[in-house]
Amino acid sequence: MKCTYACGSHEHEIARRQFLGSVAAGTGAVIGGLGWFAQPAAASQLLKQQKRMIVVRMAGGLSQLESWDPKPKTETGGPFRSIPTSVPGTHISELLPHTAKIMQHLSLVRGVNTNNGDHGKGTYMMMTGRRKTPASDYPELGAVVAKGLDAGESALPGHIKVTASGSGSRGKDSAYLGPKYSSMQLNGGKAPANSSRSSSLKDDAAQRRNEFRMLANNHFSMQRRTAETDAYVQSFEQAKELMAKKEIFDLEKESKKDHERYGDHAFGRHCLLARRLVENDIPFVQITHSNYDTHNENFNFHFEQLGEFDQPFATLIGDLVDRGLYEHTLVVVLSEFGRTPKINARYGRDHWGKAWSVAMGGVGIQNGAIIGATNDKGTEVTDREVDCGHLFHTYLRAMGIRSHKDFEIGGRRFPIADPAVEPIHELLA
Repeated sequence: MKCTYACGSHEHEIARRQFLGSVAAGTGAVIGGLGWFAQPAAASQLLKQQKRMIVVRMAGGLSQLESWDPKPKTETGGPFRSIPTSVPGTHISELLPHTAKIMQHLSLVRGVNTNNGDHGKGTYMMMTGRRKTPASDYPELGAVVAKGLDAGESALPGHIKVTASGSGSRGKDSAYLGPKYSSMQLNGGKAPANSSRSSSLKDDAAQRRNEFRMLANNHFSMQRRTAETDAYVQSFEQAKELMAKKEIFDLEKESKKDHERYGDHAFGRHCLLARRLVENDIPFVQITHSNYDTHNENFNFHFEQLGEFDQPFATLIGDLVDRGLYEHTLVVVLSEFGRTPKINARYGRDHWGKAWSVAMGGVGIQNGAIIGATNDKGTEVTDREVDCGHLFHTYLRAMGIRSHKDFEIGGRRFPIADPAVEPIHELLA
């Protein structure tokens, strides 16, 4: 029986097949068949070839003027200087000295205009690539990436959000893609709740119980299999896989030196966990740093917040590069909007969706580029204006997902991304 809720589109032509194709192209054939992949070195190479994505969400609204698009010595620029980076001619805020040293691995989109200043709506737009409407609910980026890269070969979750209070529960962010692709929300360094088998249940008893369950499920599915029963089976298999591999969530497995390099605070641990998860074949990981909603004391808050963000983020990029993962991993730093060029009476900046920035780099991206520009005061976009839809298409194309195609769900076709817009073609590698 064919489950019509499963995606039958070409978006499942993922990196595993691309890797097999590259091997065949380079050697003419894979000698000895697929047994070649049983070798540890080959398995490691195959793992590195699979695409992944890390999103760093700067919750609350990061100020572009104190980060990616500084305007020093202007009435809107604030007190901080801009500094040169590893990319000649590119300057960012002095609050990001470590990131400045690795800018050759990143690109900046400085012409973002979503024309929105609401936290909820802005977050929805940036995470779904569409504006919220009563007519439809859309899946978030993590769900789309998880489904688009799903070859059906792993029971591990493909969409993980690392938060300060995550307990292993599932989010409600996959819309019509179904619960398989909704996020699992984890606390940094802790395995999902209830992922340890009871000490009273021995190995042989657990194996016999699982064998009996499989027999019962198979007998049932021969007569009454549905999409819903398949979802239950998949959920159980994922839980069993998580129990078997729960060590991938355990930051105690990382060295003391790595903990020191990333920093003894939540964001540092979350960056380290993001690295660990993509190293262990999780396609999409989102971590959050907050709170950038600086209506008061914008400059003091950004001094503290970006001081905490800068080194762990630069360390994450450096580690991905050094471990051969960056060329297969897309990293995006985004927010729900930027902050006003005008400084208010409380030395703060308010919500601003008309001219702000997003940073990204890695697989599929022309690193070291700057796309778009704002005027001298940062009040409006003057070159290559883009919105959330352009960015969403760009992320997916960089990941090898054909964003102009459709997902087929239950006999209906759903555009993967907003069909009215295109990716930022000049940013794609």
